[in-house]
Amino acid sequence: MTGLGGLNRSPEGVVIGLVQLQLPVVSTKADLARQTARISELCTKAKRGMPTLDLVVFPEYALHGLSMDTHPEIMCRLDGPEVTVFKTACARERIWGCFSIMEQNPHGNPWNSGIIIDDHGELRLYYRKMHPWTPVEPWEPGNLGIPVCDGPNGSRLALIICHDGMFPEMARESAYKGANVMLRTAGYTAPIRHAWQVTNQANAFCNLMYTANVCLAGSDGSFNSMGEGMIVNYDGVPLVTGNGVPDEIITGEVRPKLCDEARVHWGVENNIYQFGHRGYVAVKGGARDCPYTYMRDLAAGRYELPWEKQVKVTDGASCGFKVPTRTFKPVPTSLKPSKLAAE
Repeated sequence: MTGLGGLNRSPEGVVIGLVQLQLPVVSTKADLARQTARISELCTKAKRGMPTLDLVVFPEYALHGLSMDTHPEIMCRLDGPEVTVFKTACARERIWGCFSIMEQNPHGNPWNSGIIIDDHGELRLYYRKMHPWTPVEPWEPGNLGIPVCDGPNGSRLALIICHDGMFPEMARESAYKGANVMLRTAGYTAPIRHAWQVTNQANAFCNLMYTANVCLAGSDGSFNSMGEGMIVNYDGVPLVTGNGVPDEIITGEVRPKLCDEARVHWGVENNIYQFGHRGYVAVKGGARDCPYTYMRDLAAGRYELPWEKQVKVTDGASCGFKVPTRTFKPVPTSLKPSKLAAE
């Protein structure tokens, strides 16, 4: 049940609006300012069109478009004017908002970042995309892990971005840290439609977690994004499915308390619990070892596929990017924005 797309909000519900934003063209600082104002306007449109709305979600690249332009003039900062406009819009409309920025990085390529702002205009979650869509995207790999935050009306929110959702470990980590609603923002184009749909459903079911997912929509003259906003129930069944109409806002209600109850009371298919308690019918508490070779190898820094040396595309040269020479250095815990990253 979604209360007719959120029109009829239940006392324990969270009404989510997914903005299938028209794919923009942004190449100058003036373009960036205009698109920032457009997003602010759509916050107002969303709230006026659906007064019950608790959370509005804008897709990845909503501010910058799909050009992959890393010119410093149009990169953003957390304390920059674009984020200030988003904070003001959320406070003005008394609504939570999820936004996308391409973030300046003084030590390398920019980050593809996402933020969640509450209905008082305060930053509540700050995330850097862990898995850029290689070899197409130039962004620095995220180094803050997957933060979660308390959201409206009993929700616990996580945010992942686009290609992140193709890795089941991303949704599992979100749920493991307590998220009962995972947002996934994207700029995907039509060839990814089926993979988008099935991963959004699998991410929900495998973790007993709502997923709310949205892409850009429309054409910028070169690329066609697909829209496809969808809210998926914690049992993997889509509650609301979108389309490709630019600027349409797909809405629906989720009930975080029902998700929380399922995680406590389900026996059959309580997969996120059973993952760490294998065969608890046979042995007390279940087996709690780590039988997965890839997990042990990844943690030890020796992840290597049997076909590793045969992989042909291992940098961005095929998409016109220079072959990198830097190696990745994780950010020390002491340098992370602890209030947000560790919440």
